Amino acid sequence: MAGVPADQLDEQDLLRELAHLHETRTETLRHGSDDALEAHTERTQALEAEYLRRHPEREVDPARLRSGARARDAG
Repeated sequence: MAGVPADQLDEQDLLRELAHLHETRTETLRHGSDDALEAHTERTQALEAEYLRRHPEREVDPARLRSGARARDAG
């Protein structure tokens, strides 16, 4: 896998890499080779897993929960 291992990135680099991967996902999905898509998926999973490892108690927006979605739909 290309890139610095996720657990070796500092916080700023981890967030920057995650943002870049999310920006390029659709383009890779639509136009990348099978190998490029697989590499993109693996890198995204590694970076997201590292983020979750570092932030197990991350703030969750109540509107992003099922109950929040139901409240939006009812309103």
